[in-house]
Amino acid sequence: MSCILNSIVFQPAAHIVISLQNEQLLPCYQLDNHLQIVSPQTQIGRFTFPYQGTETIIGDGFQMLAQTAGTIEQPVAIGRCPDNNSEYRIYPQDAPNRYYNYLVIEQNKTFTLFGFTSCHRFAGYFEIHDQAVYAFVDGESCQFQANESDLLALENIITIVGTSLEEIYQLFAQAINDNHPKRNQQLSSPIGWCSWYAYYAGVSAQDIDLNVSVMDDDNSAIEWVLLDDGYQAYMGDWLTPSERFTDGIKTVIANIKQQGKKPGIWLAPFIAEPSSAIFKQHPEWFVRHYDDGELLKAETVTYGGWRCTPWYILDTSHPQVQAHLTHVVKTMREEWGVELFKLDANYWGTLKGQRYQRDCTGVMAYRLGMEAIAKGAGTAWLLGCNAPMWPSLGLVDAMRVSDDVERNDHRFSQIAQETFYRSWQHLNLWHLDPDCVTLIDLVNQKTDHQSYLFHRDVLLAAGGLLLSGDPLAQWTHFAQQSFLQLVHRQQLSQQAAVFKDLRLTTAELVLPQSDGSVKQLYFAFNYIDDTEKELLFEAQDATDWFDFWSGECVAKNTPTYKIDMGSGLESHVFYTVKA
Repeated sequence: MSCILNSIVFQPAAHIVISLQNEQLLPCYQLDNHLQIVSPQTQIGRFTFPYQGTETIIGDGFQMLAQTAGTIEQPVAIGRCPDNNSEYRIYPQDAPNRYYNYLVIEQNKTFTLFGFTSCHRFAGYFEIHDQAVYAFVDGESCQFQANESDLLALENIITIVGTSLEEIYQLFAQAINDNHPKRNQQLSSPIGWCSWYAYYAGVSAQDIDLNVSVMDDDNSAIEWVLLDDGYQAYMGDWLTPSERFTDGIKTVIANIKQQGKKPGIWLAPFIAEPSSAIFKQHPEWFVRHYDDGELLKAETVTYGGWRCTPWYILDTSHPQVQAHLTHVVKTMREEWGVELFKLDANYWGTLKGQRYQRDCTGVMAYRLGMEAIAKGAGTAWLLGCNAPMWPSLGLVDAMRVSDDVERNDHRFSQIAQETFYRSWQHLNLWHLDPDCVTLIDLVNQKTDHQSYLFHRDVLLAAGGLLLSGDPLAQWTHFAQQSFLQLVHRQQLSQQAAVFKDLRLTTAELVLPQSDGSVKQLYFAFNYIDDTEKELLFEAQDATDWFDFWSGECVAKNTPTYKIDMGSGLESHVFYTVKA
């Protein structure tokens, strides 16, 4: 039986029973047998949605590196790693394009959002074809046992229609929070330094000590020190240090705390390499292939990992694995003094396979693993990275939303778009992590000054976590002063700038000042493949306009300010002042 959800007609698929609650669709699967396998392409139903094909869209991906923009007829992958590329293989390359989690369509100055507001057991996605939007869940071919009603609850869906993109996202976030309350209610995002983009996997205890030693005087606002990948002996053996940390990680963390800083640490909790002790001692703790029961290597079903491969996947449906994760994190938290955990490679915790609990999907197993980690972490921050997006709802304090930063114009442009398309999530679902601020060259990684200016403007707009990725002892005056101005912006407002449409060309941000006045910031962005354009900014009244970084007045006593943007990477930030 069809129904209407926010003026859009919905027709459920066969075997789907629906109910409505709080303007959300609550679908259930009608099980025919006592034990039934649920398909990876289980259709929930179709929303009637006439379209021309030229409408602008944004759709999320299952994992952090995937988003899709463009138009209905010509979708464009934003990141390097779409869910269906030859490496990730989450779904076939020749299948209809999938929009996981949510899909926004801009049509005649009206925005329509189709979104899943829950992700307890199944990943939800949408497809667009035949003048309709189709909703699906991935049943992962798991076998489920019927209950008394013979109904298997799927995931909740909402549709929202309106002329304000910001309001639509706010309503969507509220509906998600009803199903997945936020883990973190704090308003202030961490400000600090991360070792990865300065030293990568070659980081040493001496490198950490050197950078901590310059976090004083003008740099005293750098509060957090994140020890990233490279400290561990093997992937999977997180409590065993590498040879570059001969005195142990506990000593390094103690030194950080002695300098009045807060320590954070990196780990990839759901993977292990073959040389690790955990893999050698507990092969029964790992996910296996459905067909032959052999241990599952990540590379056989998806991207194999960026180093120390092959990666094997911990079975977090197993109570002993859950206890192990709790123990590792609790040791770091209570004995070492870690106050923030950067949890990387989280996506791999959702890989499909044979698990201890036979009716446990990858999504559900991942959530069990994250709950075990949270149990050990207590009040420490949990930062998700390379994570499955919606399966992480309610389980992390902060979320990386973009690819790794690299000091080149193409990557700066890419991660800007990735960040801005997800910036509505900041403080609504979790704290946004736009990745690190990198403003100086390394020997083997360099770019031009214009690209650094663009990167700086992106982070000014983004808000969220503010972590320098540069070797601080080598900071230039430009890099240091830029970072300190970004710190000041965070101190004035924790909000992200607001984009009013899906082009991501202009945004605005209100910055209350200590003297009671208010700066209204206006952002202009051109991305790497953009053509030249003319932009007009409008204030409510005639006013003076200033360049944000220099403070120079660029226009006097006018309600509008016009700029010309050249083709390629370019950005500008202006402000007006209200008394």
